[in-house]
Amino acid sequence: NSISAVINGARQVECTINGIGERAGNASLEEIVMIIKTRKDNPLLKNFYTDINTKEIYPTSKLVSTLTGIPVQPNKAIVGKNAFRHEAGIHQDGILKKRQTYEIMKPQDVGVPSSELVLGKHSGRHALEKRLAELGYKVNEKLLEKIFVKFKELADKKKYVYDDDIIVLANEELGKEKQNLELKYFHINSGSGVVPTATIKLAVKINSKTIELQEVEFGDGPVDAAYKSIDKIVCKLLKLSSTPKLVDYQLKAISSGKDAQGEVLVKFEYNGELFSGRGVSTDIIEASIKAYISCWNNFLLRKSLFTKKIRIQL
Repeated sequence: NSISAVINGARQVECTINGIGERAGNASLEEIVMIIKTRKDNPLLKNFYTDINTKEIYPTSKLVSTLTGIPVQPNKAIVGKNAFRHEAGIHQDGILKKRQTYEIMKPQDVGVPSSELVLGKHSGRHALEKRLAELGYKVNEKLLEKIFVKFKELADKKKYVYDDDIIVLANEELGKEKQNLELKYFHINSGSGVVPTATIKLAVKINSKTIELQEVEFGDGPVDAAYKSIDKIVCKLLKLSSTPKLVDYQLKAISSGKDAQGEVLVKFEYNGELFSGRGVSTDIIEASIKAYISCWNNFLLRKSLFTKKIRIQL
């Protein structure tokens, strides 16, 4: 519809990254842009162009998905995980002989890395920095060192570290400056015939100071116990009269293999408002805790509770 409108005189198209939007969504920016760019052989489209830097499409798509918590379906055109994959033998043979047979655009045209370089525990800073650059991350020495430390910790837990793992590490470190709450320690006691108990310690940044607070709670399962402990810390600190209501919890693997990292997406409701969070770890309990803390960080960011205007009694 959007392309037909352009052909018939429209010079502005309303569209969004990944096609996200209310109800059934909107026209996908990436699809419209690439149709106009790749269909120059069509006499009806040959004179049209956009000023979009197409090499930023894929990185932007990943960023939007991460920030909104809305995953991109694997079969999504242009930016889906399977968009440039070919499993059938005849397809692979055709790609090797003449790529244009099955691909009217190159992955690099939209910012998809040309090949996935798998890193491991023996990979060094240079290899990590090179891959970060290829994935669109320009980091200074200080930030690279922080990401590298987390990378080595992850590489000790799993055999291979994939692009999705690296993207998660980079995004986590880039977003830490805006976080008021950070997980310092957790201990879970759970099992058959045992009432699940969670001990949580958080580092809380208040203006220029950082304090550590710890609570213990019981729950209906280890995740519930952990969430109650976090609520107890934050609600006591902010003197909130009620706790949030968990309305959504999703768990998925972000890379392949038994040692894959788990990604948890959660949403909670507080006074009619929704707040979302995301956490990643090879330990799904830790990922769940990080996601819930992320929810509270987004709550604090939106409410701007940790400012010089707010005085918290400790």
